[in-house]
Amino acid sequence: MKKGVLCLMIALSATFILTAPSAAQEYTLNEIYAKALKSSEKIEMARENVYVSQMSKNKALSLLIPRLTAYGSYSWFTEDKYNIANIMIQPEESGAWGVRADQTFSLSARELDALTIAGQSISKSEYDLDWAKSDFVLAVASSFYDVLKAQKTLEIAGANLERLTKYHHLVETRMKVGELTKTALLRAKGELSGAKADDLKASNALKLARAALTRLTGVEPDFRLKEETLSSPEACEIENLRKSALEERTDLKSYDLQTRMAEQQVQYARGAFWPSIGLFAVFNRADQDPVGSTFNDESIYGGISLSFPFFEGGLRMAEFREAKARERQARLAYDDLKKSVDIEVQSACLDLDTLKGSLKFLEDQQVFARDNYNAVMKQFENGLATSLDVMDANTLLLTADKNVAEALYNYQLAYLKMKRASGTLLQFVLAEK
Repeated sequence: MKKGVLCLMIALSATFILTAPSAAQEYTLNEIYAKALKSSEKIEMARENVYVSQMSKNKALSLLIPRLTAYGSYSWFTEDKYNIANIMIQPEESGAWGVRADQTFSLSARELDALTIAGQSISKSEYDLDWAKSDFVLAVASSFYDVLKAQKTLEIAGANLERLTKYHHLVETRMKVGELTKTALLRAKGELSGAKADDLKASNALKLARAALTRLTGVEPDFRLKEETLSSPEACEIENLRKSALEERTDLKSYDLQTRMAEQQVQYARGAFWPSIGLFAVFNRADQDPVGSTFNDESIYGGISLSFPFFEGGLRMAEFREAKARERQARLAYDDLKKSVDIEVQSACLDLDTLKGSLKFLEDQQVFARDNYNAVMKQFENGLATSLDVMDANTLLLTADKNVAEALYNYQLAYLKMKRASGTLLQFVLAEK
């Protein structure tokens, strides 16, 4: 009997283990990065832009390769005809086929300019892809810390609800023995109701933050996040960051390359004012029935042509002036971006320093607020403090908890923003893997 019961318990335990849901996957920030970069639609679109640029180069290269054309024809006539000298002028049937090679190019070699522009376009697309990855990584980090902040906010709301629930019971007990008035109980009930509302709001905010991270990164809905302590970053030196930004930021490199492409485009438009030369070579084979005395069944020939459209209604001049205007636009856009990058670097550096300095003070405030709350609660339990004193102490503690949580995660995100501003975020993320 005992053996039967034991076997039954073992079987039930095995069944429970096999049917129990697997534990939710836990992710660090770097693991979230890796998963998100593989599943992001935006990154895939940027990769497709690189591929499109590569195909554009192939199209530009095709202009430098002769074009080969094969042709053939067959004609059938109702009858053969001859002239008065008995020379056939129309056979009953005839056919021809052959191969033709054509090559056209400008004396300005503008086809080479087009090939150069296409090659630069590939490099620009690769720079844009790297910058898109950098932006995406920062968005992932922001969503990651939003979830952690929402979790911490829910913990803080739960702790506040627990404190106010305990306070409410204490006020209710003291009012029954006549130590407190009903006003204190009503105040305690009001504060407790507000705490319940805050707890519900924090819970829903966490669900939304988790859903946003799932949408952005492709992780499963029941994920767990592993919080890692950020080591104290190096001192923020603006001059070094400026130098790094000018050398490393791929968006600046992309705009610089766009400026060079615009210069090359001016050269390409200027080449339209030059003549074009066409070369061709033909192999032709023919057959007819009946065969005439002057029939030539095979021929090979070639030729050269020169064309110069000296008037097109101002089209070439308009295209040239348009290219010059786009070149000026590209230079202005590059100069404007450099100024914006400088401001971004200063802002990121100052934000990081501000959060780093204020975090220490906020943590001290949190310690003082917690000690103050504990002291006030003991005084209140002994009748040495009022309900208003307790509410003030609780509000101060609640605010301090929220401020520390907000500053802590904002500080870690600000460090990543500083890396992005200096153009080293992607290298930093890849190095951490």
